[in-house]
Amino acid sequence: MAQADIRQYEVQAASTGVFGRVLCDARNHHFIVDGPEQNGCPGEEITPAEVFLAGVACCGVELMQVLAKSEGIPLKAIDVSIRGTMDRSRPVRPDVALFNSVGLRFKMSGINDQQAKHL
Repeated sequence: MAQADIRQYEVQAASTGVFGRVLCDARNHHFIVDGPEQNGCPGEEITPAEVFLAGVACCGVELMQVLAKSEGIPLKAIDVSIRGTMDRSRPVRPDVALFNSVGLRFKMSGINDQQAKHL
């Protein structure tokens, strides 16, 4: 019987002495996240929404690289752009802020259109 391939990830986030500024730790990496200015936060560092979108975009890049490699597709480079829109006048839910829409754009080089569509 094959063992399950279980992966677990852990990140910590803690308040700092500055309202709306958060210290994050992932393994031995540390970074600062600021809430947006619209919430009365500093807005000087990357925001939680941007961290979320960056994670999705990074996953898209890495996933396409892994798929291309496993299928012998000669992907040279990939760029992923992601845009999320929050329309506070049309909330998805009244109790939390959520993206109304999220769109991704993949730009790949080194492969033809058919290979790109396959990936």
